[in-house]
Amino acid sequence: MALLALRLRTFVKRLSALSRHPYFGFVVFGIALVVLRLFALGGIVPNSLAKSLTVTMIYAIVALGFSLLLGYAGLASLGTAGFVGLGTYFIGHFSGTLGQTFAVTLAVSLAGAVVLGAVVGFISLRIEGMYLAIITLGLSEIMREIFKSFTAFTNGVNGLEFRNFTLFGAPVSEFAVDMIVIVVFILLILGTLNIIKSPTGRALLAMKNSDSAAQSMGIGLMRHRLLAFVLATLYAVIGGLLYMMDQKFSIPTTWSLDFSLNILAAVVVGGAQSITGIILGTFMIFGLNMTVLKEIAFFREFPDATWIVSGLLIILITMFYPGGLIRLINAIRFKLTAAIRKIRAKWRAYRYGEDD
Repeated sequence: MALLALRLRTFVKRLSALSRHPYFGFVVFGIALVVLRLFALGGIVPNSLAKSLTVTMIYAIVALGFSLLLGYAGLASLGTAGFVGLGTYFIGHFSGTLGQTFAVTLAVSLAGAVVLGAVVGFISLRIEGMYLAIITLGLSEIMREIFKSFTAFTNGVNGLEFRNFTLFGAPVSEFAVDMIVIVVFILLILGTLNIIKSPTGRALLAMKNSDSAAQSMGIGLMRHRLLAFVLATLYAVIGGLLYMMDQKFSIPTTWSLDFSLNILAAVVVGGAQSITGIILGTFMIFGLNMTVLKEIAFFREFPDATWIVSGLLIILITMFYPGGLIRLINAIRFKLTAAIRKIRAKWRAYRYGEDD
């Protein structure tokens, strides 16, 4: 019995130590997502809820890349929609229309993302602030017009279907796509966490705070600006690939300024330098409507009212908590911790008496 108790205490200590690892919470979150999808497969929870969360995760991947660009490098961009759209057409054309293997499609897509990110990164060396945002917006609009006109690649305004996705020669089911999205989502979260905690992340943050100070510390602006745009573009293209795998259809009107602004809102509202905040912000901008509001009769009858709710939430959070949702959560946690400590102190005073 004593041996069993000793082993139990050892296990609890190891689990406690493991829970303090930066990866622990996100891995548990990923396991919870897998369990939820299994529940949907078994009919325990609505399948529509699981599918809505899958789409929200795809948008969160795009937002994670954008956070590296805006929250850490301090570079503004409104070209996100074009990059995500490009990812959808890459897989739709190469794997769908041409019948290439997914490995070929992935290689072409990532190479295209690196080239495009590098081009925009070079532009950012000469232009900053709102002018850079306007340039990237112009690039996104050019890409959208190409999506409309280049019918051999995108099928134009009629949209491109992607119905026969295969992986290693076998057709991929809806459940398998959801699992792929969850795995990629968690891996990119962990990758983003590593980037943030690495010297590269600190260099990006230093560059955001002051270009002159960053250069004086030996940080190369060109290299890190190029890296920030390449990473953001890679995340966006990966998000586009997953979107096409899940939704099976892409049309140019989807990849408009509205989408870029919503990604920007998700990052700013959630907290541009917090992975947890970005996930919460993405859920508020995209997932809240798909998972909660659409289940309410009023919003089913008046679907445009959901934008009013989202807009009010954005206004309230940015007014009172400019650091984003993560700042609100930290404030609540601080107050709860203080209240618990006060209750414990009163209990000790009541139980053992006041200290002399």
